[in-house]
This record gives sequence, structure tokens and C-alpha cells, in this order.
Amino acid sequence: MQNILEVNRLKKNFATQKAVDDVSFTIEKGAIFGMLGPNGAGKTTLLRMITGIFFPDEGEIIFNGRKFDPENDIINIGYMPEERGLYKKMKIGEQALYLARLKGLSKAEAMNRIKYWFEKMEMQTWWNKKVQDLSKGMSQKLQFVTTVLHEPQLIILDEPFSGLDPVNASLIKDEIYGLAKKGSTIIFSTHRMGEVEEICDHIVLINRGTKILDGSVKKIKQDFKENLFEVGFEKRPELIQNNNIFEVAGTRGEHIILKIHEGYKPHDVLQYLLAQSYEIISFNEMLPSLNDIFIRLVEDTPLARQFQPVEKTL
Repeated sequence: MQNILEVNRLKKNFATQKAVDDVSFTIEKGAIFGMLGPNGAGKTTLLRMITGIFFPDEGEIIFNGRKFDPENDIINIGYMPEERGLYKKMKIGEQALYLARLKGLSKAEAMNRIKYWFEKMEMQTWWNKKVQDLSKGMSQKLQFVTTVLHEPQLIILDEPFSGLDPVNASLIKDEIYGLAKKGSTIIFSTHRMGEVEEICDHIVLINRGTKILDGSVKKIKQDFKENLFEVGFEKRPELIQNNNIFEVAGTRGEHIILKIHEGYKPHDVLQYLLAQSYEIISFNEMLPSLNDIFIRLVEDTPLARQFQPVEKTL
């Protein structure tokens, strides 16, 4: 599949600080791509170079197969920054219309799209309100709408769920899926790594201005798995002894966490347990979260397993 964006060895310094240091990655058209990392990792600086707000000190950006030209390419990009870029004293409807016209839409087309999105996002009664009268969550919905109104090829969302209640966060999430299905490419930037587990196809993990990991979410989680399986029982056994096939890593309710030894497969574990006449009701592989993987890579601490806290005895 063709790439919509290629970032090649980007560097950006501010005084003596390296904000972005030799970062490269590619994004396929139609992907939902996660840019992850803690606050201050360099994500926003990267996004501002991709949108032409900052120019890189070194490296290049390729957009749609050619060198990125901010003057001509920015019309094909929608950018929702973490810091709200709305005029606080301007009426919401007028503001949406003004921003849509800046993106090249005619007044008639802009009005049609605004009405469509206002109805879709349950904002019909907001037209004459001012931004300063909105809650943070309501402002977030408005900013999302003004970002996608002109149907850009590349949509960049920096912390899009900030300030949203669960209902509206789910609404925005559904719209992200819908936009991707229609052909838009989404870059989703956040320090809350759990938010992208189910949303993103691929990720790049940034820390202190450098890339420490990138690839498909599925492959990354497979690469960092630890052969841990959670076994559910009708009634948890009083004792399961460690053996040459597996060891008991912990418990959670009626479930037991097993770590399979090298050279053995899940089928071997099931055969052993069934031979002992245990009544098994579930058997699931436990994959690390992206947050677990980040901690493992950056802080060099033991992987914080999802089944924590673990009971020490059976």
C-alpha cells in the first residue's frame, strides 16, 4: 500500500535541547497511526514539523510521494492541536464557517457540511453560543468538527479525548473509525497509551526526542509477549505444582496465571491439565499492554503484568 507520509531522520533543536533527534517512520494511506510517548517526549514538535509550523533542522518529510510543501499541501491536512485554537468570543457557528472557508470551501458547501456535522455530534443548538461559554469537552467536540470539515487526506489529532466524558469519547472514536473507512489517514498522538490499544493499526513510540519502537500494534505485542496464559477453572484447584511444562506465576480470582517454558506449547498445558481432571472454562494468552512495553524499554524495570496484583500462595 502507498505511503501518505514518510518522515526521514528528522531533527529539531531548541537552544541546547534536542526536541527531536533522528526520527524516521512511514504511514500508509488509510491507516490509524498512533504517536505515543510521555509528556515532553517530542510528539508535538514532530506534529508541528509535519504540518509546516516548524521547519526541521535536518531530515525531510515526504507527503504523497513528494517533498512536503507546506504552502500547497496544508490544505490536505487537518490538525487538532492539544492547545485549543479557537476564538473564545466568536460565535460557534460563525467560527466553524470561517475556518471552513479558510480551508477552501465555498460558503454553501461549508454550511452543508457544518449542518451535517453539528447534527451528527449533537451540536445543533450551539450555533449562537460563544466558545468561552463552552465546557472543555464541548470545545473539544467543536475543535474536532472544524478539523475534519474540509475532508482532509491526513487528519492529525493531538490528545483528542482530553476533557471528554465516556459517551462523547466513544462518539469521537466512532467518527475516527468512520473517517478512516472513507479513506482519510489518522495520526493519533497521546501520552495515554491505553487509549490506542484498540484504535491504532500501527504506532511509533517516542521518548526524549528519539524513536524507541515502531510497527504494527499486533506484531509489537507478539514480540514482547512472555508466554503467559490465564486459565479459568470451574473451581480453582488448591494446588497446581510447577513442572517441566509450566510454572505458576500468580492467581486472579478463580483464574491461575501460568508461564509456559521454552519448547512447549499451549496445547501441552491443556493436555496436562485435562489429564489431571481439572474443569477448565477458559484459556487465554496474556499479551503485554503498550504501557507495559514502554516501561520495559525505557525504565528497564520488570514488565508490569496485567494480572497484578498477584497472590503469592495458592
